[in-house]
Amino acid sequence: MSQYAIRPLDTGTWDAFARLCEKYNGCGFGGCWCTWFHLVVHGAQGAAARSAEKVSGADESGRALKERLVREGKAHAALVFDGNDAVGWCEFGTPAELPGIAHKKEYEAGLVSWPDYRLTCFFVDRAYRRKGVAAAALDGAVDLIAAAGGGVVEGYPQDTAGRKISSSFLYNGTRNMFEKAGFDYERPKGKNHCVMRKVVPAA
Repeated sequence: MSQYAIRPLDTGTWDAFARLCEKYNGCGFGGCWCTWFHLVVHGAQGAAARSAEKVSGADESGRALKERLVREGKAHAALVFDGNDAVGWCEFGTPAELPGIAHKKEYEAGLVSWPDYRLTCFFVDRAYRRKGVAAAALDGAVDLIAAAGGGVVEGYPQDTAGRKISSSFLYNGTRNMFEKAGFDYERPKGKNHCVMRKVVPAA
C-alpha cells in the first residue's frame, strides 16, 4: 500500500499547497505558483501581449491568482500528502481552465477532438523525487476526474526515448509514466513532448 494520500486542491488544502510553493519560492517558471497554464500568453512576448489584450489574472501575482482560482473552483490538482505535508501534485482541468499549453498552434493543427481534461503540470518536493510521488499524483488526478464524471483525459509528457533528463524538464511527466497509467500515445508535440490520451470512466 502506498504511504501517500491524495487530496484535491481546494480551500481546505490550500495552506499545505502554499507551504510547498513557498518552500521553493513559488515553484517553476519564475515562481508562477502553478498558474503558467492558466494564462494564455507567456515568454518574452508576454508583457507586450498582455498590454495588447486583456488576459484574465495577468496583473495578479502568482499566489493571488492561484488562491483566487482555487476559491472560485477554477483550479484543480491532485495533491500528494505524506502525513500532514503536501509533497507533490498533478495539476488538471478543462481546456478552458488551462488554455496555455506549449506548442499550441502545432497542437491544434493536429487536433481531431478536444479532451474533457488536461494534465498540465507535476511538481515534487526535492526530498521526495524518485520515490513514486509523480506517479501517485497522476493516478490521483485520474481518480478525481473519474469521481467528477470522467471523460477524455489528455497529457503532454516528455518523450525521453530512454534518455536521462534533468528533473527540471519533467514538469509534464514522462511518456513511460503515462503509459504505465494506461494512456495511449497519439502524436508528437514540440521537440521532445507528445500528446497522450485516456478515456476515464465515471466512478
